[in-house]
Amino acid sequence: MLYKNLNIALYRTRILPVVLYGCEIWSLTLRGERRLWLFENRVLRRIFGPRRDKVTGEWRKLHHDEINDLYSSRNIDSGEKIEKNEMDGAYSKYG
Repeated sequence: MLYKNLNIALYRTRILPVVLYGCEIWSLTLRGERRLWLFENRVLRRIFGPRRDKVTGEWRKLHHDEINDLYSSRNIDSGEKIEKNEMDGAYSKYG
């Protein structure tokens, strides 16, 4: 767990600021937003590693919901925390 916590700290303090440098002047399109989301998921999948499927016993990638459960932090495209509303499947932002 220490290894994962250290990697998360490095991601938050070193990688994320470099990726978001100058973001105040970006005109963020849907394509750009998707690319940021994909980058964040790729980095977090590397940090948390694969999981063994309970049914088949095979190794598999983490799904987006599993990553969000393991990593409760700020979303990189909005700077705000995102919480999925289980009732209607929508996302709500809170600070």
